[in-house]
Amino acid sequence: MSTVNTAASTIASTVAATTASSNAALQEAAQSIISGSTGNSTMDVSSLVSALVNAKIAGQAATIATSQSTDNTQISAYGTLSAALSALQASLGTLSDGTTVNAFSATTSGTGITATAASGAVAGTYSLDVAQIAKAQVLTSKGYGATTALASGSATMTLSVNGQSTTISLNSSNSTISGIASAINSASNNPGVTASVVNGADGAHLVLHSTTTGSTNGISVAISDSASGDALNNLAVNTTSGTSLTGNASATSANLTANQSTIDNTTYWTQSTAAQDAYFTIDGTGVTSSTNTVTSALSGVTLSLSAASVDTTGSSPQTLTIAQNTSAQSSAINNFVTLYNTLVTAMGTLTSFSSTATSQGVLLGDSTLNMIQNQLATIVATGVKNGNTTTSLASIGVTLGADGTLSIDSDTLNSALQNNQSTIATLFNSTNGVAEQLNTNIANYLSSTGVIATRTNALNTDLTNLTTQQTNLTDYQTQLTSMYTAQFTALNTLMATMNSNQQYLTQLFGGTNSAGALATNKS
Repeated sequence: MSTVNTAASTIASTVAATTASSNAALQEAAQSIISGSTGNSTMDVSSLVSALVNAKIAGQAATIATSQSTDNTQISAYGTLSAALSALQASLGTLSDGTTVNAFSATTSGTGITATAASGAVAGTYSLDVAQIAKAQVLTSKGYGATTALASGSATMTLSVNGQSTTISLNSSNSTISGIASAINSASNNPGVTASVVNGADGAHLVLHSTTTGSTNGISVAISDSASGDALNNLAVNTTSGTSLTGNASATSANLTANQSTIDNTTYWTQSTAAQDAYFTIDGTGVTSSTNTVTSALSGVTLSLSAASVDTTGSSPQTLTIAQNTSAQSSAINNFVTLYNTLVTAMGTLTSFSSTATSQGVLLGDSTLNMIQNQLATIVATGVKNGNTTTSLASIGVTLGADGTLSIDSDTLNSALQNNQSTIATLFNSTNGVAEQLNTNIANYLSSTGVIATRTNALNTDLTNLTTQQTNLTDYQTQLTSMYTAQFTALNTLMATMNSNQQYLTQLFGGTNSAGALATNKS
């Protein structure tokens, strides 16, 4: 039984019921004419006109209404089908693009290191020993009076970090320690320096923080002040590769190595933290990084280092283990099976049939749904072909039942995940894997030019035509009502006049059982 035949049967039965009802109303209206013509009462013009008009249009109106209902029901059914297909497609993403197949987990034996593995990682065990982590430079100036202006006139301060620089303008109104910090923080092209003020017992200190770790990101400060006696000149400093600081001309003897935390008070800066690269070894091979997030040391592996990871002894490396993430794979495959079965159930409801039920599935016999159902079932039943070799889902414990649903043998699946990754990789490869085949087909079904959109567009076009037919029928109904109302109102008036005349003549000449007024006078 096709969807078209089912709809036609529904329309036919609806029209028959509507016609029978209108005929009954018409018979009642006819009795109104008889009553009016015999003088027992006047005609019920309104009911008579309504019955006649309905008799004229009832069949066509019922056909249009039932067709509209059928079209809307089928559009809704295609919406249900599309939603189930979309849900399945969403679950296929990481299975179809190879992400799940190439999923790895990364663990470390100690503390202070977070490791993640992605596509491109290689399963294995590595010895990882961190000697130092990357740090950002911190410079602290000597103490100055909080309200003391360090520049007496116009001056500039240029801050440079790794080839980038910004210049701020200073004068007697904004060259206090807090004014300088504010000017640095608000510079639009700041090269990566934040400034703060620490108020100590010996005065206000300007503290400069490099926002980026690594030995090349040391801070240098150049001062241009025509007044050589201004204290601002003392803030000039140069950082060389994070290993040393050199003061300005008035403090040429100042030199601070990376291992020093304080220097002689004749200098004007203290380096509390030197700019530093991270350094660690992987299986004895040294690796440096300007940041503590390292992505280039091992293919597909991201390492995040913290201070807790530093091996101060140099002889206590951690073990980094990269392994296939079978948990993620199992979860993705189980989710795929669940949503595939949800789709099969939805399609089964839309195409249900019962010899005893009064209504059947909305899309019973629908060629579009049958095509989708058959193509998807073929993919999951066939698996992946490579030359003369076919790899099926059954080989990993996923089997297709007689009702079209998939079931999972957990033991077989877990065994395959642990011991047969090559089969998993074949079944879910990104070229012609099961998930990729399903994804491609579903994308075609759901596209703006796909079979579902084509069928839905056809139904919407039919609804538009039915609306036009309904409008025309309403106009026709209005015309008939107007015409019949005029005709039967005139007829009702005529019959009322005839009845009145008949009564008058009866009064004059008498009737079957009475003598009229004239007959009485004559006697």
